[in-house]
Amino acid sequence: AAQLFFTFLLGASEFCLLAAMSYDRYVAICKPLHYTTIMSNKICMQLVFCCWFAGSFVIFPPLLLGLNDFYAFNIVDHFYCATTPLLQISCSDTQLLETMGYISALVTLIVTLVMVIISYTYIVLRILKILSVNQRKKAFSTCSSHMIVISLSYGSCIFMYVKPSVKQRTSYSKGIAVLNTSVALLLNPFIYTLWNKQVKTAFMNMVHKIVSFSNK
Repeated sequence: AAQLFFTFLLGASEFCLLAAMSYDRYVAICKPLHYTTIMSNKICMQLVFCCWFAGSFVIFPPLLLGLNDFYAFNIVDHFYCATTPLLQISCSDTQLLETMGYISALVTLIVTLVMVIISYTYIVLRILKILSVNQRKKAFSTCSSHMIVISLSYGSCIFMYVKPSVKQRTSYSKGIAVLNTSVALLLNPFIYTLWNKQVKTAFMNMVHKIVSFSNK
């Protein structure tokens, strides 16, 4: 129960945070002169609180209903207590839980994805109006790391959760879960920092030192 709670709380909150970050990118590119006023510390704290509240609100109904279930075995066919393997070993009818989980995942993905698409639609329209090529590149580089993380997060979760039946997704859900819970999180620091000039310079200096040392 604890694993399920924290996994889905952090997962749902992450998608809400990605939507909030897309709004932050919209303000930074479309309203740069008002950025510090619009994205003040108070607003940022309120956005973070809303993301955590939305994540907990989405997961509580199916989680509380699922805790009333009894399971036939104590062996979970997964590397953590995910929904799919737990529903497989349930000794009662899981159709209602499957439906609730499907709706919760679908609503979370669609609502946050729509917010992301709206923000980036305005961002792209704004960038296309910029005449300078250098300014366009700078604007795109501002959003590139966030767009890569969005692609990884939404792509893996769509394959992981938006499926009609528990039995059909058990075989490959482990691989998708590894991508979503481990690989994507390990790549995040590199994705977000390699677009920073100081980090790029330090990284290239380290590569040159390694190459020169190996040649010696």
